[in-house]
Amino acid sequence: MRTRKVCIIGGGVTGLCAAYYAARRGYAVTVVQREPEGGDNCSMGNAGMIVPSHFVPLAAPGMISQGLRWMFNPESPFFVRPRLDPSLARWGWLFYRHANARHVAASRELLRDLNLESRRLFVELEEEESFGLQRRGLLMLCKTAAALEEEAHLAKEANEIGVAAEVLDSPATAALDTAVTMDVAGSVYFPKDCHLAPEAFMASMRKRVLALGVDIVPEVEIESFETRNGAIVSASGGGWTFEADEFVIAGGSWSSGLLAKLGRRLPLQAGKGYSLTLPEPPELPALCSIFTEAKVAITPMGSSLRFGGTMEVGGLDLSIDRKRVMGIVKSVSGYFPKFGLEDFDKVEPWAGLRPVSPDGIPYLGRLRGIPNAIVATGHAMMGLSLGPVTGRLVGDLLAGDMPFRPIDAMAPGRF
Repeated sequence: MRTRKVCIIGGGVTGLCAAYYAARRGYAVTVVQREPEGGDNCSMGNAGMIVPSHFVPLAAPGMISQGLRWMFNPESPFFVRPRLDPSLARWGWLFYRHANARHVAASRELLRDLNLESRRLFVELEEEESFGLQRRGLLMLCKTAAALEEEAHLAKEANEIGVAAEVLDSPATAALDTAVTMDVAGSVYFPKDCHLAPEAFMASMRKRVLALGVDIVPEVEIESFETRNGAIVSASGGGWTFEADEFVIAGGSWSSGLLAKLGRRLPLQAGKGYSLTLPEPPELPALCSIFTEAKVAITPMGSSLRFGGTMEVGGLDLSIDRKRVMGIVKSVSGYFPKFGLEDFDKVEPWAGLRPVSPDGIPYLGRLRGIPNAIVATGHAMMGLSLGPVTGRLVGDLLAGDMPFRPIDAMAPGRF
């Protein structure tokens, strides 16, 4: 029997995880990526968190009003660059329609299940070959009593759906991580969250897929598709043509452009995020954390410490806005008083683009009307966290197997 061929477009964490689980099922897999081999994409410079705690979608009550307030602050964690773009207008309208309590209630079990299953797969992969997974939990650090009260409500909801969470006062928070000095009113501790260095995980996955016979073709941007009888026959770009039986669109923020070449619209916007990594921080916390009010993520990675944040919706633009980077830097000393602005003087900021769906739910499923195309994108800030489970679900879709839970809510044609 002929081995079926799979072409995966996208070499980030989603693409590599999909390649891994497809190759383990016996498919002949080729990964086509825009970046150079081992290139710096959104899968490399992120905060490296695995987050069962993140069961509330980005489209949630209060996000519209909060976002409007932030729009006028050049150092705020959120910004939408105004532009005459019908796709942005449609995305914004869909976001508005989903930013409500009913949507959150309908989505929380899905996001919980995806993140918990992905965590299980991370542990499984770590036990096969270590990439430095740290299973120590995450602290949502609250500077004010008002923020702590709000996070306590979220902790109650988390416990109700089976995601362990504990509300801690300031002394209990300090006792949980004595390696760093904190100035906070308290925190919420999520013991099931984990962290890792994304570069190490990506290197590990690349090694695994190559060992399984996967071909990785770097520095190729797909320019066109050939279809026959409603199915994709080949994908071409940069002088290359890739023929396959199945195609997986896992191009991150570039996925909507790829689907446009197939005559399909996918509401998706690129949300730019920044990170700064201190190679020799004044203090090195043992746990990863999030500055709740500042929306900044902090992750120890070996002897270095990474700070990441912002959601800047402005198209496929990787330029760095120094004012928004400064917003991240200025927030640090408010929570970690032993840190100062001077600690970041020689640190070059990194920028990456997260693919953001308008309802905060990833896209995963077969493309309506094109039976041999699977879409896997739209994970926003949870791209790394959901990498393994997305890859496993792509494997299920390729094989026609029943997924571990229903995923109809993730269908790429839901809008």
